[in-house]
Amino acid sequence: MFSLSELHAAKALIHQSFPGTAQYAWPLLAARAGAEVWVKHENHTPTGAFKLRGGLVYAERLARERGDVRGIVSATRGNHGQSLAYAGRRYGVPVTVVVPHGNSVEKNAAMRALGARLIEHGADFEAAREHADSLAAAEGLEFAPSFARDLVLGVATWALELFEAAPPLDALYVPIGLGSGICGAIRARDLLGLATDIIGVQSAGADPYARSLAVGHLVGLNRADTLADGMAVRQPDADAFSIIRDGAARIVTVTDDEIAAAMRAYWTDTHSLTEGAGAAPLAALLQEREMMAGKRVGVVVSGGNIDLDLFRTWVLRGGGG
Repeated sequence: MFSLSELHAAKALIHQSFPGTAQYAWPLLAARAGAEVWVKHENHTPTGAFKLRGGLVYAERLARERGDVRGIVSATRGNHGQSLAYAGRRYGVPVTVVVPHGNSVEKNAAMRALGARLIEHGADFEAAREHADSLAAAEGLEFAPSFARDLVLGVATWALELFEAAPPLDALYVPIGLGSGICGAIRARDLLGLATDIIGVQSAGADPYARSLAVGHLVGLNRADTLADGMAVRQPDADAFSIIRDGAARIVTVTDDEIAAAMRAYWTDTHSLTEGAGAAPLAALLQEREMMAGKRVGVVVSGGNIDLDLFRTWVLRGGGG
């Protein structure tokens, strides 16, 4: 994957764009969870999500090593596309993003505002990804996958920041979409020689990695049934699966109702707005409250980009925290 010196260099590169994000031990969350809870606030990056870190590392290398590239094309549900658009603008690389029909209106608007060419195609992420791949061939563009070494290297810096700033953690809960966030956390932990358990979190309606771990080989799904679009993945990545299989303690699945309850908890206990994937780690911790009692636990708010209408209909309809 990459070395500790490369990870520190990536952090320095990223800090040229923004000064990292904060991590706090919130007392109300501790009372709710029965454990000391350290929250890594990746919802406070310039794009509102951890993915920006990977986009910056990816685009910087592309611009430095292949300055004649015609542009980047990728598929996204929003945060990956925003990261590429932000990084492409910073390093002078044109960016095209393909999103499925019905994608987040506000994430689409953010990608356009960052200068990306936005194309809507297909019913889900997999269909959008296939179209992005065909555009790369037709227009001579660089296809930017959602899981790649530079992306993992970049996003691993949030875990590096957390591990360096917080006291030793017994466990760290990380949401899984395609897998860059958890793979980066596993690698950062291993490079630092820590004993922290890395616990993956998937939606109960989109759990290909949990199913793959259960049977020992890759398992795809016919559909991803969750309102947490950052975790709405049907097909696991083989490289990501290998890292998760070897480095994660387990994967916890959470329902959309549990995620909504965690989003309300973040609002009442920390006054932080989270998206579904961003609240999933807290939902998993609350599900495992008895197991984690008295421990020091980290959770990452991987993003805070949720449409206002979805927040009203999904999160607020559930009432109190």
